[in-house]
Amino acid sequence: TIRPVRRSYYDPSSAPGKGVVWEWENDSGSWTPYDMDVGITIQRAYEKQHPWVDLSAIGFCYVIDFATMGQINRQTQRKRRVRRRLDMVYPLVSGTLPKSQSWPASPGAAVAPPVSTCTCPQCLLVMSVKATVSAAGPGTATLQPRKAPPVPPAAPKAPVPAPGAKAPDGMAAVRGSLKPLAAQGGRRQAGSTPALSSAGSTASPPGTGSGKASCPGLGTLNRSHLQRLAIAQSRVLIASGVPTVPVKNLTGSSPVNPALAGITGILMSAAGLPVCLTRPPKLVLHPPPVSKSEIQSIPGISHTCRKTTKKQAKKGKTPEEVLKKYLQKVRHPPDEDCTICMERLSAPSGYKGPQPAVKPDLVGKLVKCGHVFHLHCLVAMYNNGNKDGSLQCPTCKTIYGVKTGTQPPGKMEYHIIPHALPGHSDCKTIRIIYNIPPGVQGPEHPNPGKSFTARGFPRHCYLPDSEKGRKVLKLLLVAWDRRLIFAIGTSSTTGESDTVIWNEIHHKTEFGSNLTGHGYPDINYLDNVLAELAAQGITEESLAQEKD
Repeated sequence: TIRPVRRSYYDPSSAPGKGVVWEWENDSGSWTPYDMDVGITIQRAYEKQHPWVDLSAIGFCYVIDFATMGQINRQTQRKRRVRRRLDMVYPLVSGTLPKSQSWPASPGAAVAPPVSTCTCPQCLLVMSVKATVSAAGPGTATLQPRKAPPVPPAAPKAPVPAPGAKAPDGMAAVRGSLKPLAAQGGRRQAGSTPALSSAGSTASPPGTGSGKASCPGLGTLNRSHLQRLAIAQSRVLIASGVPTVPVKNLTGSSPVNPALAGITGILMSAAGLPVCLTRPPKLVLHPPPVSKSEIQSIPGISHTCRKTTKKQAKKGKTPEEVLKKYLQKVRHPPDEDCTICMERLSAPSGYKGPQPAVKPDLVGKLVKCGHVFHLHCLVAMYNNGNKDGSLQCPTCKTIYGVKTGTQPPGKMEYHIIPHALPGHSDCKTIRIIYNIPPGVQGPEHPNPGKSFTARGFPRHCYLPDSEKGRKVLKLLLVAWDRRLIFAIGTSSTTGESDTVIWNEIHHKTEFGSNLTGHGYPDINYLDNVLAELAAQGITEESLAQEKD
């Protein structure tokens, strides 16, 4: 697979121009850099000494808190660490870049004047392969240098600013590695590859000169030698710190000859583009095939399947009767705002919707967390929710009663398979299979009476068959019974509306890899999902409630 690459230029006063990179900590504990434009936005706010920056203006639902150096998800309130690096300095250039030459040259071109051996990594690699092939003895392919056209005059080099000096006008930071190739090649020739000097001497025309050496052609290399050349090219670029650009199908059968991928990488590198040939890791979504006889039930958990149907909201109690269980009336309201309507608690409620049967000036305090609101506002909030007999404090998210969701009907299967997850080699694996068919939305859904889709089902998810893994499964079963695993809404991946989506309880859907962030190894996953379940009101106490 051949893909285009590009090089971007940024102002020297921006984050990349100053060598600043912002990174966030992923689930595996390593650091991932933000996209360049996001990093520039964060750095701009940091330099202005803002306490925080909201990234929603550029399409991300995150807030960066500079005081704690943390990233906060505005939807889930999940926090991650961020850090600011200052060791990613990019080189500065000014004026126009020199035009790249065509390579390899055409066979009928004029002969270039005698010049000295080129020491760029590209030419050194070609020489190295030639030396290896020549040393292999008769019967192997050999490299023959092609005649090159006259070298056009080089464009004037950009002036290099002295350390500490201000860059001249028009100078921009280049994103990419532009270290002097000659210096890199010279170090490798003298230090790590002794055979290169002899290869260079046999391939170079006799005589010396001051121009650039002509690069030999690849017309006589067979497929195995081209592959060897491509791999050698990759190793040199990796060692020099050049960012890797995956080029697939380097080996094996493909509509694109693997040698073509190697030649493409060589040509792009010769044109000044950093390229590295790698074999990208494979996405492993599912385990190896498992027979029915190998599937086991989970000790301590009855059955291997659970279904849900549409559960109607509890009836017979008005919103006022439900809230009465969780509130205390406040005769003398504090001098602060109601966080629902944003009016003073000492003034009547500012809610302008359908008027509940409660006086707008009454104030109540939630018994667990102690937050104070207008009763009028709380009744309105309850009427706009699931009306299941539970209440969640809008300030601290404390749950009163048993919270339920709006998950459509479906089936949840769970069992043990005899394979281990990456990072959990000491135990087998719990496999969960969710299956929800498409249907019609009910009164509790966003668009009652309208059909909804269910993409990607059945969905396979995985947990380690450890003590903590089984604990997570038991709590997921409670969440399933309370209809909290899925919901109907708009997919954040495809943008499709009226479809089944995950409901803020993360699952691992990759079995043998972690390319998408939804796989293993992930040492923090079980603790994170326990925290997400607790945010939905599902804890170990919930297991005792379900038994009762």
